[in-house]
Amino acid sequence: MPEMPEVQAHAERMTAALAGATLTKFELLNFAALKTFDPPVDATVGTKLVSIERRAKYLLLRFENDLSHVVHLMQGGRLRLDPKRTKKPKLGLARWVFDGTASGVEEAWLLTEAGTERKAGVWAVAGDPLGQEPLTGLGPEADGLDRAELAALLGANSKRIHGLLRDQQAIAGLGRMLANEICYEAAISPFANAAKLTDDEIDRLHATIGEVLKRATDHERTLDDIGKSVDRPSKVHNRSGEPCLDCDDTIRTVEYRRYTVFYCPTRQTGGKLLADNTTSKFLK
Repeated sequence: MPEMPEVQAHAERMTAALAGATLTKFELLNFAALKTFDPPVDATVGTKLVSIERRAKYLLLRFENDLSHVVHLMQGGRLRLDPKRTKKPKLGLARWVFDGTASGVEEAWLLTEAGTERKAGVWAVAGDPLGQEPLTGLGPEADGLDRAELAALLGANSKRIHGLLRDQQAIAGLGRMLANEICYEAAISPFANAAKLTDDEIDRLHATIGEVLKRATDHERTLDDIGKSVDRPSKVHNRSGEPCLDCDDTIRTVEYRRYTVFYCPTRQTGGKLLADNTTSKFLK
């Protein structure tokens, strides 16, 4: 799933290409992709696109008539140029057509979703979208937390730090890959209880969140589109069985049905191997 760095960089690319352009057509290609009915999603047709912004993992297309389209890509979604404009594009959910783009020609942008989840979608919102569904209930942005705010959030959540980092209602914008990278860089077990972290661990975690996000965002800004997860630079994520980059140990995993936790025993757990289930803390 695209996380904060990928969505942020894509919002910047889309703003550069489309800000000031007029939406001439909106096509809903899959009715399940539209999550709202009022205001009408095509009420933005004929108006200028002011900017494309980001909140957590959502894209916000803001139009000059005080309407916005909120887009969530979910696991396998992408929103990119659609030069072919076929009538029934494979995996197509919705299409926006703009005139007056930075390229000087009319452009179509297509929302698609690969995989089996089929949860990507579009919300049409009147007024400020930040206080409305689907953006209500989101936690603070991961890159906006100061040390005191992070400490208070951790202290109020007695759960595993890896899960807390991925909880969008607690901290917005992080996902599986970034949670793995942050825990590794901070030298904290992914199974550590968030409420029991020491002051030194909180210091490391706060610094690491900023460093990992900056590095990932800088990389994404070098690309022309959202890349694949397997191609994103990492020190631990997707490196199962490989040597740790900071010690002589081997990267291990804890496998779950929908995701994998990657970690280095020497660096993060005092050499102990984490159990491959959700209830045991360690292998004996």
